This record gives sequence, structure tokens and C-alpha cells, in this order.
Amino acid sequence: MTNTPEEQKHCCPQFDPSLWDEKTEVWQDKLFLKDTVCQFMHMPLNIKKVITRMWQAVQKADAAPANADFLLLAYDPSPWKSELHMTITKEIPGSENVRLSGIFLTKVFDGPYNAAPQWIKAMEQYVAAQGKKVRKYYFHYTYCPACAKAYGHNYVIVFAELE
Repeated sequence: MTNTPEEQKHCCPQFDPSLWDEKTEVWQDKLFLKDTVCQFMHMPLNIKKVITRMWQAVQKADAAPANADFLLLAYDPSPWKSELHMTITKEIPGSENVRLSGIFLTKVFDGPYNAAPQWIKAMEQYVAAQGKKVRKYYFHYTYCPACAKAYGHNYVIVFAELE
């Protein structure tokens, strides 16, 4: 995937919401590297350090997916902890490798991070309209804060894992 000259000025590739909005993803043993972030009331405290550590492990193991296949999913089991899941192409020795399986409905939102409760309500309505129930939510933030500012959007894909 080749970046345009505009994208080369930014670390995050430009995102096309139509590829993920109101889609169904079926995963069977999709491979991820897992790590945890300390939080205070859902506000990450050490996320940059954790993502850097994860990405270094991925690069060292030559396990990075193509840009189009890259996901970094965040799941908050509590206000004090977040789990990050980064797609990888092969298991990384000495790291926590996990496989996710299931059916996921996706929806794309654009706005500030503190809108997450509103996004969850919208996802609950979307999933209920499909006659389904949610087991858990994962969030993929498509841009870092600097790229979100530069592109003028803060797109987030919400993945609703179905029961």
C-alpha cells in the first residue's frame, strides 16, 4: 500500500470509514499480541510506553501485518485497566499471544474520545436492530492524536462481539 504525499507527512495512513462502517467481521483464531495499560477512570496512563513496547516486539519478530490489516483493539474490563490487542502475522515468543474468534458487528464514529459512552449506546441500538446481543466491545482508534488533528477527524471503529 503506497501512501499519498499528504499521508507521508503523517504517521497514520488515511482511513476510509466506508470499509468498516456497519460491517460484519467473522474471525476464527485471529492472532493478536496482547498487553495491558494502566488507567485512571478509563484515562490511559502509560499507553505510549505499552504501544511502543508492543510494536518493538512485533518488528523484532517480523510479525507486522500490512497496513490495511493492522488493528489495535482496546478493551476496558475496568476503569483501572485496558487490554490492547495488536494484530500480528505469527506468534511472538515470550509475549502474550491470543486468538480471537467470533462474529463482530462494526460501526465507525468520529469525535472526541469522551464520546465513547454515546458510541456504546448507538452500538447497542444498532446490534439490537439486528436481533443480536453484545458480549463485549473493542475500540480501534484509527489515528494518533496528532494525525487526528491533521486530518480533521478522529475516527473510531467500535467492534461489538456478539453473544
